[in-house]
Amino acid sequence: MNASQSLGSRIRFIVILGALIAFAPLSIDMYLPAFPAIADYFGVAPGAVQTTLAVFFVGLAVGQGILGPVMDSLGRLRPLLLGIAVFVAASVWASFASDIASLSAARLLQALGGCAGIVASRAMVRDLFDERASAQVYSLLMLVMGLAPILAPVIGGFLIANFEWQVIFWVLAAFGALCIPAVFFGLGETLPPEKRHRGLSLAGVGRAYLALCMDGPFLAFALANALLSSAMFAYITGSPFVFIELHGLAPEAYAILFGVNAAGLIAASQVNALLLRRISGRAILKAAMTFHLAAALALLGFTLFMPQAFWPLAACIFLVVSSYGFVGANATAAAMARADGNAGSASALTGILQFALAAVMGGLVGAFNDGSALPMALVILAASLSGTLVRLAARRA
Repeated sequence: MNASQSLGSRIRFIVILGALIAFAPLSIDMYLPAFPAIADYFGVAPGAVQTTLAVFFVGLAVGQGILGPVMDSLGRLRPLLLGIAVFVAASVWASFASDIASLSAARLLQALGGCAGIVASRAMVRDLFDERASAQVYSLLMLVMGLAPILAPVIGGFLIANFEWQVIFWVLAAFGALCIPAVFFGLGETLPPEKRHRGLSLAGVGRAYLALCMDGPFLAFALANALLSSAMFAYITGSPFVFIELHGLAPEAYAILFGVNAAGLIAASQVNALLLRRISGRAILKAAMTFHLAAALALLGFTLFMPQAFWPLAACIFLVVSSYGFVGANATAAAMARADGNAGSASALTGILQFALAAVMGGLVGAFNDGSALPMALVILAASLSGTLVRLAARRA
């Protein structure tokens, strides 16, 4: 996307990519308020409904691994449109599910289709922008990352309060259906035929992923992003217990606190876009990750020595979450800048690392829950420290 293109075209491009990235958070967060209703409808335990969420995460990881090389071979547009169509069909299937197994299968297919938007959005930005401009676009797209987790449960709560739970999946299907013409007429193909990989084979896919894994700077930047993203997931997993059970916040107050942290993330990402006009993304990344590590250390310190202090704990969490607004866009742009000829595969591998580490860190918080905030604080610090070490490895490389 060059300077000759209008501001309106750029805005349209970013808005449509934002809608594509929203497939995952909307599909995850919108139906969370419906868990009790779904359990009652099928006559199953709450844990059985939670498996439909776990299946969705599996689908996101597997689907990205498949679609990345496909998009490098066939271009971005056709696999993306097919993925959205699969998402729409799976959402309709979910609304007609007759048992929990059928709903789980529909959720798996929904994730396999919806992840096309995640892979395509990063790859399309890489196709059209250099590293600094890519970081600016990713910063704007982080508006979705901040807003979607706030708005989706609110929308889901309204729907479940006024309609049957199946309506949530009809809304998701309608959202996907609206995205099809928007993508077809508003995006177009960004990978010309001469830049595509010829043929598509398992050997070729393996070589593409092996080349990325052997590229030290790419892997380091992608891991740094994934690790600090997993610190966010550790916060999301552990904070309801820490703030509601341990510190006695009402659910409504916790929702406000969650919203304030999301607002911090959004604000930081937009400040990042402004800073990139004068400062390199890698310089911002270095400062932001140092700040993130300092906030994580402070969080552990307050957890150990002032465990009953609410405001210091909340302030440290706010700083940890907000600083990721500077990290995510710049680390992703630095990783994707290494992906000459393999942007689809690089986007897929970046996403796989992000979801895999998020699941691991979130699982560790739950597994070591001892009735205090310590597991959450330790996992956040471990993720931040590990991310800093791999960023230093990227700098040396």
